[in-house]
Amino acid sequence: MTPAAPALYDAEVRHVRTRALDRGFSHAIYLWLVDIDALPRLPRWLRPFARFEARDHLGDPRRTIRQNLDAWLATQGVDLRGGRVLMLANARLLGYVFNPISVFWCHRRDGTLDCVVAEVHNTYGERHCYLLHTDGSGHAETPKNFYVSPFLSVDGQYRMVLREPDERLTISVTLRQDGVTALSATVVGTRRPANPAALARMLVRRPLMTHRTSALIRRHGITLWLRRLPVVPRPQHTPQEGVQ
Repeated sequence: MTPAAPALYDAEVRHVRTRALDRGFSHAIYLWLVDIDALPRLPRWLRPFARFEARDHLGDPRRTIRQNLDAWLATQGVDLRGGRVLMLANARLLGYVFNPISVFWCHRRDGTLDCVVAEVHNTYGERHCYLLHTDGSGHAETPKNFYVSPFLSVDGQYRMVLREPDERLTISVTLRQDGVTALSATVVGTRRPANPAALARMLVRRPLMTHRTSALIRRHGITLWLRRLPVVPRPQHTPQEGVQ
């Protein structure tokens, strides 16, 4: 049975770099789990604090998130035939959103999981989707082929754990390069109701959360640069969907 949606997850994200320079950071966040065919309908006064728009994800911003996901999956030989899709992501908040990673759990019409899409964004306004076929424990591996950090080359292998969230959210991404772990990231959280009162409390506890996430990533990058970690040149990026 697929999880109920919408839901909020009160979570902590942790990044640990272990190659060339040992450094880690963590901070509190919250994330939404939504059915992309039934996005949350919030009271008018809360709508500026939680919007889900196609322009924040892959594909043509003039179409819906669902239409764009189905179109991209078709290029990968996947047809869900209308099956349910759950998305874990940040919502647009006061006109701004940044999603280091958005996860789509894509189900067939009978409710079984067909695939998982991990949509990764970098701070240069680029994005890339990884099509994953997870095992029964939510594990999958895929080559890294998208520039994220200016201090890590575009090579190596990702090992991901992307279990569908229930009462608990547990996601991990580990990057292996040249036989060693270069970076690991985890997101661990607890489910909360996605009602107006719960969202209002979250907005008070985590004000401007998506703005803060973006700022912390940049601050972390500046710290690494000041530590004289070599910068890897950014390669030319070709959007997968043909629309930027």
